[in-house]
Amino acid sequence: MRYAFIDAEKATEKNPGGHSVALMCRVLGVSRSGYYAYLAARPAAEERARQEDELVDEIRHIHDVSRRAYGAPRITAMLRRNGHQVNHKRVERIMREHDILGITRRRRRGLTRPDRKAAPSPDLVARDFTATEPGTKLVSDITYLPTLAG
Repeated sequence: MRYAFIDAEKATEKNPGGHSVALMCRVLGVSRSGYYAYLAARPAAEERARQEDELVDEIRHIHDVSRRAYGAPRITAMLRRNGHQVNHKRVERIMREHDILGITRRRRRGLTRPDRKAAPSPDLVARDFTATEPGTKLVSDITYLPTLAG
């Protein structure tokens, strides 16, 4: 960054051979007020970076406790339960920057696969679904029954 370069090369007691801020700003094409705004904002930026490092440690801890399964939404919820005021977008960004990945579930596949070699079922009703009295013709189609066995 240009401002960091100006800060390193400006004339000070430690660097008497340095150049003036005005000259370097002119050469680099930046404003002096922008440089001084950078200097004023630097302590806040350092504090924000320190807080983010602490947040990264907390995110890593939650991620390890969850056996590396939790993603950004669950980690955000855990951080909020622990008293942090944090946005899910910030957690997503931090996790992305530090390569912290949750486990993604596999995509669900269709449950029924037709057996191409099987003989078709006989049509006992002959496609005539009208009945003369109730309980004469009972027709159903069960394509999915959830069981504990899967």
